Amino acid sequence: MLVDNEQILEALWETVYMTGVSFAFSLLIGFPLGILLVVTRRGHLLQNEAVFKVLNVIINIFRSVPFIILMVAIIPLTRLIVGTSIGTSAAIVPLVFYAGPYIARLIENSLLEVDKGVIEAAQAMGASPGQIIFRFLIPEALSSLVLALTIAIVGLIGASAMAGAIGGGGLGDLAITYGYQRFDTLVMVLTVAILVVLVQGVQSLGNILSKRVRRS
Repeated sequence: MLVDNEQILEALWETVYMTGVSFAFSLLIGFPLGILLVVTRRGHLLQNEAVFKVLNVIINIFRSVPFIILMVAIIPLTRLIVGTSIGTSAAIVPLVFYAGPYIARLIENSLLEVDKGVIEAAQAMGASPGQIIFRFLIPEALSSLVLALTIAIVGLIGASAMAGAIGGGGLGDLAITYGYQRFDTLVMVLTVAILVVLVQGVQSLGNILSKRVRRS
């Protein structure tokens, strides 16, 4: 095998770093967007069809672009923000643009699962829209939200591996540089195995947390 344990651990850390930081920024963008998509739709708390349609179109545009194309398309913006288009930190920028709209849709779907009777009961008690969102809507959807965000993290792990195709670092870069280009099958198998374990761990943790916060 052409790589040592230190290179593997470094690649693993880079993958975890890219996933964690990009998830945090994506959540900051996607969570409020997801809430807005729900409350501004027709018949909801803050009905505003103009806002809903604009957000809906923008999110659909970003979600329709494959991640590998998105990475290349926003290279100038990545250079402007990070100062370079190569490396682990540079890969975070397209990861955020990729995952932010994705998380918004996941949040939207989870919140739409909440029974309308919960909202109507909150309105009958005189709760304001803000109180309904943060004290009724989100708590009722919490279990579904945890699973949705788990899916988002798993998607980011996969996308971070794809970032290796253009020098983004991480396990994907290790697999391409040493496994594919140098025909080292063992490196390829090892990186895939690590990614599988990583995804299984994240999904299992998400399932456990979802069960714990589920309302009876």
